[in-house]
This record gives sequence, structure tokens and C-alpha cells, in this order.
Amino acid sequence: MDGAFRLDGKVALVTGGRRGLGHAFAEALASAGARVAISSRQLDDAAQVVETMRAQGLEVMAVSGDVTSYGDVEAMVAAVEAAYGPLDVLVNNAGVVEHRPSLEVTPESWHDVVSVNLDGVWYCCQVAGRGMVARKRGTIVNIGSISAMIVNRPQWQPSYNASKAAVHQLTRSLAVEWAPYNVRVNALALGYVRTEMSPDPTEPEYVQRWVEDVPMRRMAKPQEVAPAVVFLASEASSFMTGSVVVADGGYTLC
Repeated sequence: MDGAFRLDGKVALVTGGRRGLGHAFAEALASAGARVAISSRQLDDAAQVVETMRAQGLEVMAVSGDVTSYGDVEAMVAAVEAAYGPLDVLVNNAGVVEHRPSLEVTPESWHDVVSVNLDGVWYCCQVAGRGMVARKRGTIVNIGSISAMIVNRPQWQPSYNASKAAVHQLTRSLAVEWAPYNVRVNALALGYVRTEMSPDPTEPEYVQRWVEDVPMRRMAKPQEVAPAVVFLASEASSFMTGSVVVADGGYTLC
């Protein structure tokens, strides 16, 4: 049974892998045996992550690219496959959030969020999916959010919520279309995770909604949700596609 969770010989790409959740996902995949590439717009920072992981005996590389550029995405996938071979696993992790009331959202800020969170996921899915469908194998894990299911408070983030809801539906659409080709597409909907991108949960305005309203009464650490990505990427989830797996400490149950 343990072997079903292994990724030996697999090639994986994690977008936005230089810090936070992306770093944790990349480390977990590599620890399960995969050869992992992390993409980042800031290659110097990504190189530091690569050095740290290689010191642990993990096989990892960094590629430069912006997921909002279709050409960059094509170049990223090509670079990974030139170094490691055909891509088996794609983890669409790159994302941004803006906290701003709806009436203060500018066209530019809306575009900035949606272009990364939705367009970037679509570009990566299509470019990587083209090879996976041709080879009739592959798994894609899109990082969604409970923000696709609820409206977060006290912060307002309409562009983020809308983009993540679209990611969940895109996941389902691709899962059905690509199932005959043995390409699985699932999403991981995360609750509040303590990363560099999240506000300080000890601030009074966040304590109730981000901590006290969570049945487990805490935020997650990136390292404790990363194994869920390994599960979705591995044969342990071989009969799952189009699923949105929720890891939120019970938040959406209340």
C-alpha cells in the first residue's frame, strides 16, 4: 500500500515553488521520489530553494517564467522536459490575492489577480495537458481555495474568490474531457494556511474569523497540507478525477 504513494521516476512541475506552499509541495513531491522543477519569476530566490532541497538529497531544479505569459509557460515545460523527461505531474500553485472592497477594485487590479490565478492555471493546464493527453498519462493538481465556496471575512477579496471558483470548475471540466486519455485533474481547496502571503492571524480583526471560527482553532502549516498534493499526484488516488479535496480544519462545515 505504501508504494501507491510513491512517485519514483516521475517528473513534476510546481508553479510558484520558491516559497510558502509551493516550496512545501515541491519538497513533499521530491521526498516521495519525484524529480521536481519549481517555477518562479524570481530565479535567484528559486535557486536558493533548490540549493536547500538538494542539500537534503532531493532532485530538484528551477525554471524561470511568468504563468501569465503563454510563451513563458511553453518555455518552462520545454525546459523541464529537456532536463528530466516528459512531465508526469503538474501542480498549479502560483497565485496572488488582493484584499480590497468591491467598489475599490480597479480594472487593473482585477486583471492582475485573475491573470495569475485563472489564466495562469489555464495556460499551464493546456500546455502540460497537451503532452499528457498525447502520452495518455499524467496528473494535474490545481490549488484552489475554500474562497471558491464561502465569502471570506473580515477581508474582502472578490477577484480572488471569483478566480478560485473558476479554477474549481475548470478542474471539473478538464477532468471529464481528459479522463479517456488517463489524465487526471483534481483540485485541493485549502483553508487558512500560515504563509508569507497571509496577514498576521493574531491581529484582532482576524482572530475570530481566521482562528476561532475554525473548529480546529488554528491555521494550517504548509508542511501539513503538502502530503495531500502527493496523494492527488500519486496512484493512491488513481480512481479520483474532478474532485475538489477540502483541507480547512473544518471551517466550511460551520
